[in-house]
Amino acid sequence: MSPASPGGRPGPAGPERQARPIRLGPRSIGALALVSAVGVVAFGWPLIASGGSGLSAHAQDAPWLFAALLPLLLAVVVATIADVGLDAKAIAMLGVLAAAGAALRPLGAGTAGIEPMFFLMVLSGRVLGPGFGFVLGAVSMFASALLTGGVGPWMPFQMLSMGWVCMGAGLLPGPDTIRGRRELWLLAAYGAVSSVLYGTVMNLQGWPYLGGLATGVSFVPGDPVGDNLGRFIAYCLATSLGWDLPRAVVTVLLSLALGPAVLKALRRATRRAAFEAQVTFEGPKA
Repeated sequence: MSPASPGGRPGPAGPERQARPIRLGPRSIGALALVSAVGVVAFGWPLIASGGSGLSAHAQDAPWLFAALLPLLLAVVVATIADVGLDAKAIAMLGVLAAAGAALRPLGAGTAGIEPMFFLMVLSGRVLGPGFGFVLGAVSMFASALLTGGVGPWMPFQMLSMGWVCMGAGLLPGPDTIRGRRELWLLAAYGAVSSVLYGTVMNLQGWPYLGGLATGVSFVPGDPVGDNLGRFIAYCLATSLGWDLPRAVVTVLLSLALGPAVLKALRRATRRAAFEAQVTFEGPKA
């Protein structure tokens, strides 16, 4: 009920607390932290594989090891989160949003970095929270890979990266207080940064194994971290920045143009689903 004003009439209601399909518990947080830590190593091992480390000696085996390990860890995370609180209503919403994201991805077909699914993933993560967002991002990339035939050793890395993007959107400040243009610009800015970072970390997945590159941008196993990092930055500037920046621009434009309608629809659906409503059972009436 709204607080009463001095004149006796109901005053304006305060910001409504955003209901979330999943409230992360200790087990879910632990599973997310574990898969994220392994993911950081899976992406970043070329930069920490110094000459004296065992990683540099297994430069050809590492991608296959991580490609086999990440799906198992992602399955553990999804199963843990589902066991904690992914009910039938949340699964239904997950299916609808994952299908929408998978359908949006082929529209740009990766042409010049135009990938409209990013704005939907960011807005969904904002409304539905970090736990649901991580699962949504991973499942959406899996579904889109099946839809487009993009199944390969890179797919688990794409699932993890998109899970991070959606989870980060759910961790943005002010989920219950920031609304209107401020929220749109916050989401647009986050979408732009995450679009570029997504491309950057995905470059790390494939960069060490590309043959025929110039020595100034290729990975050299055993070289110092600073040298390989410099080559990686040069590689990103020379190859993928032309895709990452258009992806960021498209995400910003779609977030500002369609954001109000999409956020309103997602919040309405969340309220109608009553994810956090307490279920009570009454005995038979006398």
